[in-house]
Amino acid sequence: MADVVKTFSNGSDTVYVVNFWATFCKPCVGEIPSFINVVNKYKNQKVKLLLVSLDLPSYYPAKIAAFVKKSHFNTNIAWLNETNADIFCPMIDEKWSGAIPATIIVNGKTGYKKFFEDEMSAEQFEKEVKLALGKTNALSTSRDPLIDPIGAPK
Repeated sequence: MADVVKTFSNGSDTVYVVNFWATFCKPCVGEIPSFINVVNKYKNQKVKLLLVSLDLPSYYPAKIAAFVKKSHFNTNIAWLNETNADIFCPMIDEKWSGAIPATIIVNGKTGYKKFFEDEMSAEQFEKEVKLALGKTNALSTSRDPLIDPIGAPK
């Protein structure tokens, strides 16, 4: 987890989206395709997505990798190998209860950092990506440590 925090705290102008999810979490799985679509739309503007699985150790790596492949989640995937939420939650946001889905969006260069402990619609997510990129019209466009890499499916 420390490596994830270090990456998005490095002062880079890249927008990092880190989503915490699990294969058993229906809202988590439901929002991921729109996250991937939005990130792909803005990838030339330095937007990167990391999906961090909070699945049980028995799911790592085979069951998570199979689920990712079946679901066509073609993005960066990692597994959090720490089960103590008292350790990893405050590293992301001091108010995080440990509930998922949870997402943090960070632009280290601009200082943009926002944490969401709930499912996000595609529209809300794209609005937040635009804000993180510094797009001033983002509001008007909306219609209303401890990590082991798994890798993107082939």
